[in-house]
Amino acid sequence: MMRVLDKMLEGITVPRMFKVKQNFNAAKVDDLVQALHKELNKREILGKIHPGKRIAIGIGSRGLCKIDLLARELVKFIKERGAKPFIIPAMGSHGGATAEGQAEILASLGITEAAVGCPIVSSMDVVQIGNISNGLPVYMDKHAVQEADGIVFIARIKPHTAFRNKSESGFAKMIAIGFGKHRGAATCHSYGYRHMGEHILQIAEVALKNAPILFAVGTVENAYDEIMHVTAVPAERLLEEDQRLLPIAMENIPRILFDKIDVLIVDKIGKEISGEGMDPNVIGRYASPYVASANYPTRIGVLDLTEKSHGNATGIGTADYITRRIFNKIDFEATYANCITAVLPGAAKIPIVMNSDYDLFRAAILTAEVPDLKKVRLVRIADTLHLKTIMISENMIDEAYKNPNLTILTDPLELKFDAKGNLLDLNGSL
Repeated sequence: MMRVLDKMLEGITVPRMFKVKQNFNAAKVDDLVQALHKELNKREILGKIHPGKRIAIGIGSRGLCKIDLLARELVKFIKERGAKPFIIPAMGSHGGATAEGQAEILASLGITEAAVGCPIVSSMDVVQIGNISNGLPVYMDKHAVQEADGIVFIARIKPHTAFRNKSESGFAKMIAIGFGKHRGAATCHSYGYRHMGEHILQIAEVALKNAPILFAVGTVENAYDEIMHVTAVPAERLLEEDQRLLPIAMENIPRILFDKIDVLIVDKIGKEISGEGMDPNVIGRYASPYVASANYPTRIGVLDLTEKSHGNATGIGTADYITRRIFNKIDFEATYANCITAVLPGAAKIPIVMNSDYDLFRAAILTAEVPDLKKVRLVRIADTLHLKTIMISENMIDEAYKNPNLTILTDPLELKFDAKGNLLDLNGSL
């Protein structure tokens, strides 16, 4: 007997797709090691590191481009100055809000004691170092504050996924939430995203006054997930530089270069791709009510979860459909810990679960509110961080030919599914 869902989806077909290259600003740092050391050897940075001093290096959980290289070279620089570096995870409540989970995230990013050449001290212990104007306490990693003579860290400056402010995801956020561990992150999020921007700045200001923060290494990435700018900034200019670089980062985030999309298929989401699994600034749909876009897909389907996300499926609630594959990979405790801490429960809601990729495609098409389903505008992407190559449905090709920032790479292709209805090219097709 035919199942009810099979009957509902009977006759729904997946359109042929073209592979298309999206052309963005490709400016990048060609020799990252040379550029980084040029920044670190500036007089205002050199004078911060002294022989014999213990230096805590904060590393976050995001998949920053070449974070392992940046960490290794920063450790090398500090050692050459005669100081004694050690790394701490500066990632708020990520990794299931456990010391072991955060150490695992660092390892998945290529940051181990053997790889970077210094100890890694992972702990969720914090100390209170002050309060902001409304009384909220300011917390920082205990080992960074009590066992180090100085603190440095690495951050990527980019737009936040849930609020807008003069400082969003960058230096200030790393100080306020990254170093605050679970307790600090929960405190910072306690008033929700309505006040997040102002709280992050106030917490960062208190920390800069009361903790031995020396400097930070900051990067801005282009739309191809490559570093286009690297800088070393002393503590006294961190907030100023954070705000100066944010518009540059906003201008260079990856985008889908089509205004109207009926169905968006995302091959994979993950914490190393975006704090919300898939970047709302790319897909145009937000879990937070404090950011909005006039251009967003009618339906969004997600096929898989990255291995580096370690089961954390934060952001899955933004989708309309997911596969049984991704559902079976969810670590609900890690996901819920992240979303409850962030005061963003909607990011953890479970969409409709389809048994196969093929069924997901067809269900999304059926519910895309398009009178003629043969004219559905369907876009498929690998993830929201890698948008150099995307796939578009056949009926969008004329529009693509007219856009000078798009290059058509193939003739129309039939998506191929196996006997169970799953894509044969899910891993690496784009």
